[in-house]
Amino acid sequence: TGGHHHVQEGEVFNTRYQVLRKLGCGAFATVWLCQDMRRKKQVAVKVLKSREGFAETAQDEVAFLRCVSCLKKKDLAGENIVCLLDDFRMIGENVPHACLVFEVLGPSIRCLMGNYTAQGLPLPFVKKSLQQVLAGLHFLHERCRIIHTDIKPENILLCGCSKRLQRLLMNTLDCDQGTELRLKGAGGDLGNQLEESDLMSIEVKIADLGSACWTYKPFSKEIQTQPYRALEVLLGLDYGTPADIWSTACLAFEMATGECLFDPQPGKYFSRDDDHVARIIELLGRIPPQIVFSWNKSTKFFSRPGALLRLSRLFPRSLPGILADRHGWTPREAAAFAAFLLPALHYAPERRASAAQSLRHAWITA
Repeated sequence: TGGHHHVQEGEVFNTRYQVLRKLGCGAFATVWLCQDMRRKKQVAVKVLKSREGFAETAQDEVAFLRCVSCLKKKDLAGENIVCLLDDFRMIGENVPHACLVFEVLGPSIRCLMGNYTAQGLPLPFVKKSLQQVLAGLHFLHERCRIIHTDIKPENILLCGCSKRLQRLLMNTLDCDQGTELRLKGAGGDLGNQLEESDLMSIEVKIADLGSACWTYKPFSKEIQTQPYRALEVLLGLDYGTPADIWSTACLAFEMATGECLFDPQPGKYFSRDDDHVARIIELLGRIPPQIVFSWNKSTKFFSRPGALLRLSRLFPRSLPGILADRHGWTPREAAAFAAFLLPALHYAPERRASAAQSLRHAWITA
């Protein structure tokens, strides 16, 4: 009760979408590759759990995606967001499941990174992908007034421009279930590979607006996957579109290095959130008291301005230093990348770089 719909290959959804195979499974839904028998093309159908509340969540996601579809007719940046094709409700074991139909895209950036043996992805591809992510976020923030709230590698999907690339990416859609997506020359066998030149032909799209909210109507205080969670969200403060920019900076670092910018872990006497705040301070410096104590529950983390309650020993580090020492970047490369990231990690959300400002930065346009 309240769980996933039991789907069998060959089953037909809504008298139209015939199930070919499973693409993935998450905490709230399963996704299936289906043949649209009416339009004679393949689609991805997201089947949400039947538990009470999921129908409302699906209605919100549909509203966001319809807003995107309507406004992208006037703004090409909307093409950087996954496209909703249809939605319907399906009865399974006497309970309804909300279903959303999407264009079929390739695997995620996470899948690509997981099978690329070098430290991080090639920088030209990182820059190109970030341009598309930031353009998509600018569209969501300014045109649609939507906060995504869950930017991370799993929610950035690959898209092939040529039919050959589309076929190759389609063949790797179940990479999380063992299929490998590898770049030639980056380790791995010749079978099922991308040429280095193919990589620059791949586009990316922002997916999964299931946790999104309107800029004028936040739904929840608890948003974002932990390593990509903005400081203001950690501290329980009000958040807005700058929270997505913080996550994008974390995404950029991970794509470029293969390592999480912040990977907090709980300890015997402190929580994962405690460690997260500590790691942020180690990298970005002391949090101004006006930010720390703008929250009436600041004593959860701090005993006094700048002093963490449960972690006393911090090990300051600089972003250029990490890039140079741990990832072998030259001082010039490290300084340029850090200059791009740091404005997107500003403690004060109102002073954090916007998507448009990040798009104009010298590092990403070079």
